[in-house]
Amino acid sequence: MIKNRKAYFNYHVLDKIEAGIVLTGTEAKSARLGKIDISNAFCLISEQLEVELHQLKITPYAYGNIFNHDSKRIRKLLLHKNEIRKLSRTLKSTGLALIPLALYFKRGNLKVLLGVCKGKKIQDKEKLRKARDLAHAKAEQDY
Repeated sequence: MIKNRKAYFNYHVLDKIEAGIVLTGTEAKSARLGKIDISNAFCLISEQLEVELHQLKITPYAYGNIFNHDSKRIRKLLLHKNEIRKLSRTLKSTGLALIPLALYFKRGNLKVLLGVCKGKKIQDKEKLRKARDLAHAKAEQDY
């Protein structure tokens, strides 16, 4: 399982949705090796009601030769039309984004856990850092 820890720090996660992802052969092999970076990834809904995953970096497969893929190509996500319509209506609210939270294999297929997220303000991030530091300091005292 590959988690996007940056997403939980930068956003408030309001809702979670599981989606499939369309991959080529060498992408799937590279994904099985865990060579994926989702820290800068985000999703957009096109006018044709297709959910697209942007900025997901899958490192090219070492033994792929000429069959290797572009590491930052736009990938299509697999969702039902009703789910896409619901997401589209939700995302039209101001300040909401569709961010991948995790990638994992389920029954042999790569799945993406998407989060409907709202951006955190700087003050919220500072409070979170301060609370972590206090908890860490208290743990060191107890030790």
